[in-house]
Amino acid sequence: MAHNGGQIQHLCGLRQLSAQWCSPDEVKRNPGALKERGDSRIPLRFIRATRYCVLLLLGMLLPAAAPAGDAVGLPSGYCGWEVVDYMIEKPLCGLQGDAGRGEQIVSDSHLGNCLACHELPIEGIEAYGTIGPPLEGIGSRMTEAQIRIRIVDTRNINPMSIMPGFYRDPRLINRPGKPYRGKTFLTAQQVEDVIAYLLTLK
Repeated sequence: MAHNGGQIQHLCGLRQLSAQWCSPDEVKRNPGALKERGDSRIPLRFIRATRYCVLLLLGMLLPAAAPAGDAVGLPSGYCGWEVVDYMIEKPLCGLQGDAGRGEQIVSDSHLGNCLACHELPIEGIEAYGTIGPPLEGIGSRMTEAQIRIRIVDTRNINPMSIMPGFYRDPRLINRPGKPYRGKTFLTAQQVEDVIAYLLTLK
């Protein structure tokens, strides 16, 4: 109720509305709002106002439904993957990664864009983000399977993570931009290339 007080006060200020939205304090300040009911009983109106607030909050918090005919499906060629003990053991689609391509992907702002959040030992790069941990030495700290789950969809480890799920099931992505609707952020081959590069960082 506290966050919607201004909204309710505004509604109570409109005399053509009944007092069903008004709290006791608002009724005292605006007795004209009771003229349609002719009484001063508040509990039922207060309950209705509370119901209105709950519905308003739910409308803001729940994701919007996809428009009819705009349902998101899996992209062609999407490979399933399985998480076991916070790891994805098998390479996506059985593919083998290339470390050279992986280095290009992590530093490309239109692909992995890893430098926006992580420090990486890439020659010629002086600016990088610090939101995520430094990735130098990641190949010594984690196994291939542990790195794979973090690239594919780190929310399987930490549901509150802000890191993109680069190969997350597109049906689980909430309101993606149109260019990414029904798609993954990276292809299965690109994910494996990134993994191959990170494994070289000993």
